[in-house]
Amino acid sequence: MSFTDILNRYDWEDVTASIYAKTKDDVKRALNKRKRDTEDFKALVSPAAAPFLEQMAAMSKSITQKRFGKTVQMYIPLYLSNKCDNHCIYCGFNKGNKFPRTVLNEDQILKEARVIKSYGFEHVLLVTGEAPRECGLDYFKRAFELLRPYFSLISIEVQPMETDQYRQLMDMGLHSVYIYQETYNRERYGIYHPKGKKSDFKYRLETPDRLGKAGVFKTGIGFLIGLENWRTEAFFTALHLSYLEKTYWQTKYSISFPRLRPHAGSYQPSHPISDRELLQLITAYRIMDEEVELSLSVRESKKFRDNAFQLGITSISAGSKTDPGGYSNPSSSLKQFEEHDERSPLEFASVVRSKGYEPVWKDWDPCLQ
Repeated sequence: MSFTDILNRYDWEDVTASIYAKTKDDVKRALNKRKRDTEDFKALVSPAAAPFLEQMAAMSKSITQKRFGKTVQMYIPLYLSNKCDNHCIYCGFNKGNKFPRTVLNEDQILKEARVIKSYGFEHVLLVTGEAPRECGLDYFKRAFELLRPYFSLISIEVQPMETDQYRQLMDMGLHSVYIYQETYNRERYGIYHPKGKKSDFKYRLETPDRLGKAGVFKTGIGFLIGLENWRTEAFFTALHLSYLEKTYWQTKYSISFPRLRPHAGSYQPSHPISDRELLQLITAYRIMDEEVELSLSVRESKKFRDNAFQLGITSISAGSKTDPGGYSNPSSSLKQFEEHDERSPLEFASVVRSKGYEPVWKDWDPCLQ
């Protein structure tokens, strides 16, 4: 059985109606329980929970400090390529966008690595568009060989692959894989992904199953905020997380909160989310699951990020560049999206310390195994 079998039991509209039918009493019950399930999560992301945000934030902060202490794990993406075979209408890497495309060569990869290392990072997240001919398994293997002398841990956010391919990269030091469904709305998925391998809803949906079978240390999931109703998307992401934690219990998990940002192209989000609602979403996940890593990128504003890591976020990027070569050779190369918080890693780390927290530059969990 895969998550597809679980998802097929649910109707999108029925779930949406169920969330909006939640009452203040449902929210109170969820907050007062010692252990919450996905039905409680519906209440926590419902409109009825809005008046409880202050209480949710305080609870989320307490739970986070109990499990993670006053630490913030720092991460940074290294974009290897902006080539992509997909036509996702919301992404700057859309194959139809006519901008310069780049695949970093070995010298360029090393230049980027040296700059990132100079910031203090001990692990790196490799990101590409989905263009397997130019950036396939062999390319990733060579990138790992080049980067392992610089970083203790290497993670990837690239096209979905097969179980055996993940195992091959694990043999070379692969630590985590981040793979976002973008939307769990099967009926509308094709609207956003009209062409390319990513248009295969089921293959993408079952990628975390393949990762679990491969034994990858950590898997990151999530949805793109702005495509569909965020409350309904959040429920299906929580359902996916619950399934994965029960099925592949030895794997650690991460939830990210990518909100649509300006990019090459004209797509505008049809389901925007306010900062207050995003905070409700973050705290709802933390209250439901105290073990899961909650991650935030530079898509968000300085003010929001400076508060979020105190209220539930445990992993946060800083100084990110979303174009290949952007650290060592800033240019007009095509970006995936525009960064909102442009502070350097050291500037952000200083803010973290000023709040009484400690920035962590390396994922120390593997050392405990």
